[in-house]
Amino acid sequence: MPREPKPHAPESQDPDDHLIVSKNLNGRYPWRDPAKQVPYGIVLIIAARLKWSPADVLVRLGALGYADVQRSKGPLPDAVEPDDAALIMSVESTYGLTPVDVDKTVPLRQIIESAARAARSPADVARRMGAYGFQVGTGVRPLPESADPRDVALIRTSRRGGWLDWDDEVSAQHVLGVAQELACSPRVAAERLTELGLRLPYTPEPADERILRIRDTASHRWIGRWTAAPVGHVLAVARDTGRSREDILARLGELGCQPPDGNVPDSPEADDLVILSENLDGRAPWLWNNTVVGLQVRHILRAARITGRTPASVRERLTALGHWLHENAGLPETVDEADIALLDTVTRSYLDDVHLESVLRSASLTGRSPADVAARLTALGYRLPDEVEYPEIRGVLR
Repeated sequence: MPREPKPHAPESQDPDDHLIVSKNLNGRYPWRDPAKQVPYGIVLIIAARLKWSPADVLVRLGALGYADVQRSKGPLPDAVEPDDAALIMSVESTYGLTPVDVDKTVPLRQIIESAARAARSPADVARRMGAYGFQVGTGVRPLPESADPRDVALIRTSRRGGWLDWDDEVSAQHVLGVAQELACSPRVAAERLTELGLRLPYTPEPADERILRIRDTASHRWIGRWTAAPVGHVLAVARDTGRSREDILARLGELGCQPPDGNVPDSPEADDLVILSENLDGRAPWLWNNTVVGLQVRHILRAARITGRTPASVRERLTALGHWLHENAGLPETVDEADIALLDTVTRSYLDDVHLESVLRSASLTGRSPADVAARLTALGYRLPDEVEYPEIRGVLR
């Protein structure tokens, strides 16, 4: 079959005419095919570029042989603000100059991404698009008047290009996921999503801030999408708010959180919060349930020292709360400060071998002899596979 002739440049030497008929609106090849419809958005962008009225653009297109031009259902705007031209460009296009289709409802993504790129509010962008004849679905409430570049991440459901659209229902897990990505409060994320016209399976409440905040430091402050709430956190929220354990657990479930990582007791004991806190002060950060290596003997000994309980009693209580001690661990019957100091220097778990260099390091840090360190670590359940004779000479503390 013979090839169809390629569209050619207009005979006119007017640079404005060359811009009008160029597909990329740059006055150069490739040229727009007169046999194909000119999108309505292209008319508006030309009007903005040349500072003409859209009506004048239509007249000139007709004179240049472009009779088939897409139109909006309403009247043509008198003018197009140059700053608005970017709003008309489709954010979904990765190649070429593609405007938003005036015959379809403008996607929520178009409004949000355009607003973020132009540092304008979603409400402002939606108004401008509507004024130019585009169909904008604003959902059940007006879009927010405040600009927030984080809105793009809020409505993105996947890195591969999934997006929420008008009146979609957002899962509770999505709220937790985007809040974690943006390092913001899940309640703030939930409220902004509702302002953008999206539906949630729950109503955000101010009290959610306390339920979802697991620590006061900036890093990992909020419970995440795949994070199970520590038992200590649930007990602390109950203590601080006066709400029942059942109420807090139910609300965590509504907010999309994973079940607690242990057993939340019906009747907490007086020192539960102490032994469940990493710093043994009854406050966050809380002890996480390590399902790989279990509890640290050091934590049990320190908890026993602070609470006055025996190591066995602390272990029993932590076990009841859902934690566990590795079967290789050797738990002393009484608390010895020397054991705590020694375990502070050990970076290996009960799944790891403690080699010579680790023994020598601990000996240097504690002022004990390598032989003494090796013997005590063996008694505490650690594996020392090196077949060496450890010296009895003590290191010098510096």
